[in-house]
Amino acid sequence: DHCDNYVWSTNLTTKDVRSSLVAELLDNGNFVLRVSNNNDPDKFLWQSFDYPTDTLLPQMKLGWDLKTGLNRFLRSWKSSDDPSSGNFTCKLETRGFPEFLIRFRFTPIYRSGPWDGIRFSGMPEMRDLGYMFNKFTANGEEVAYTFLMTNKSIYSRITLSSAGIFERYTWVPTSWEWTLFSSSPTDQCDMNEECGPYSYCDTSTSPVCNCIQGFSPRSQQQWDLADGLSGCVRRTPLSCRGDRFLRLKNMKLPDTMSAIVDMEIDEKDCKKRCLSNCNCTGFANADIGNGGSGCVIWTGELLDIRSYVAN
Repeated sequence: DHCDNYVWSTNLTTKDVRSSLVAELLDNGNFVLRVSNNNDPDKFLWQSFDYPTDTLLPQMKLGWDLKTGLNRFLRSWKSSDDPSSGNFTCKLETRGFPEFLIRFRFTPIYRSGPWDGIRFSGMPEMRDLGYMFNKFTANGEEVAYTFLMTNKSIYSRITLSSAGIFERYTWVPTSWEWTLFSSSPTDQCDMNEECGPYSYCDTSTSPVCNCIQGFSPRSQQQWDLADGLSGCVRRTPLSCRGDRFLRLKNMKLPDTMSAIVDMEIDEKDCKKRCLSNCNCTGFANADIGNGGSGCVIWTGELLDIRSYVAN
């Protein structure tokens, strides 16, 4: 400004700026600052793809760069016509088994469920298409989600709306407009912990909260008032000898922030490990692709479960 104070800066992380610099808008929408004679993406001095605001484009990443500590997340606009920071964020939670949380300020309102090798378990509408595929990476360098377009004539984007909705849009050239392809949350059962421990939410029942088989409402009075927040309790205590499992199908995996994950064992060994732990309350495959692999074990209350109509 007129007092020589900085109004905006790229916050460069390197002091090697002896060569001339170039600001360039790439074909994929990434606005980059780079040294003029170096096109290597790993050498960009700064790039807009690291700061997604409310929109994710193909090749952008949501999640953590573990090498730099950068957390790339979505933040909604304040309103549909006010681009200042809104009340909603969508961030990758890396505790336990990574999953996305949409928060209203600091309160979680939606949980995507963990990546199951095909999609996030709480996003059944997320699937690979002929022109697009989803990719989730979890290793020592990054934990992040991205999507890629295989047909360059088709455009897609993901936006966290000012109402806190995770929306995927596809551009329709014939009508010259963006069409809503999918959105999350979609209904009452998508809301975070709509029903309490050891219960599941089902939009086809009334009330929507139901106890898992072998459990009863913790408070029948609240249950009769269609209030399932208190959840359910086990009818028969675990004996740690001779316990068996109930298979739950077409369900969103319970909250995994406190879950134990081992990607090196299969379902059979996962079951054995659960049976050997008297605190184990459930287990599942971590990756359902290619016949199933990996192991997720819960040792506390099973929270935020919902059922889906079988495909």
